[in-house]
Amino acid sequence: MHRDQAPGAAPPGERPDSRRRPPRTDAVLADPRLAEAARRLGRPLVKTAVFDAQERARRGQIAPADVADEALLALPPTACALRPVLNAIGVLLHTNLGRAALSEAARQAVLAAAGATDVEFDLASGDRAPRGRSTVRALLDRVPAAQAAHVVNNGAAALVLAATALAQGRVIIVGRGELVEIGDGFRLPDLLASTGARLREVGTTNRTTTADYAAAVGDATGFILRVHPSNFRITGFTGTPGIAELAFLGPPLVADIGSGLLRREPLLPDEPDAEGWLRAGADLVTASGVSSCSAARSAACSWAAPNSSAPSPGTRWPGPFGSTS
Repeated sequence: MHRDQAPGAAPPGERPDSRRRPPRTDAVLADPRLAEAARRLGRPLVKTAVFDAQERARRGQIAPADVADEALLALPPTACALRPVLNAIGVLLHTNLGRAALSEAARQAVLAAAGATDVEFDLASGDRAPRGRSTVRALLDRVPAAQAAHVVNNGAAALVLAATALAQGRVIIVGRGELVEIGDGFRLPDLLASTGARLREVGTTNRTTTADYAAAVGDATGFILRVHPSNFRITGFTGTPGIAELAFLGPPLVADIGSGLLRREPLLPDEPDAEGWLRAGADLVTASGVSSCSAARSAACSWAAPNSSAPSPGTRWPGPFGSTS
């Protein structure tokens, strides 16, 4: 190197190497197109695309003048990894395609929730407030038979919380034909056993009677579980007792209706609803919807129906079962 040559410069008489001169990061980010992309996708994602394009320029794969263009081409259309698809299969509410599309009202609600909200703040008193209280109130309004409600992430979580609170180290009685596998590979027996509960299977795959459940009830029984097989059907020589029949056996009755149907719907005559099963005698109903929820005929801090053999109203359940939020 010539003693007067600047570091990184080409030797005298040689053509400068353009790979040593990619545009500065701040200059590229000042491009109006990339500035708009940063507003829409977030600055970190855009900066990463610029860094990658600069590195390609250093390697001589692209011209330095093309860094901004290449960074733009590398950017995704949205900051979300999900890709829009065309649902042309004839199934309107398809689990693998996002189920129901959000209504305009739901989209506006998402926009409102994206900013500062009173999620844990009581505007009247200025004090901290329980999270999800408005959602719980809406659930209770839709299911008058429930005296408490709790919102969780999915149906599996609802059952795990119920088993942990009511049957940890105890026995759950369930019909053999109801040991289902639900969404994303959650198998009911494995799910319940993970809480420390023991399963007592009764009946057969196709037929279970009230007497089968009654014979299994003992001092160690945590609760009786009734599961609506919403994702499959057994036809022919079949039978299972109704909620009202199981409600009189003594232990708490936990019922999973499978869907998020809160009230009876004439267009879905075969689907159970939370309101109906609670009125029929279930002590706790779990339901899956856009998010899953649990509704119970009980006082605010209890998940047991009055006059049952379960813990009395006011009992503090472990974890989130200690509140109605």
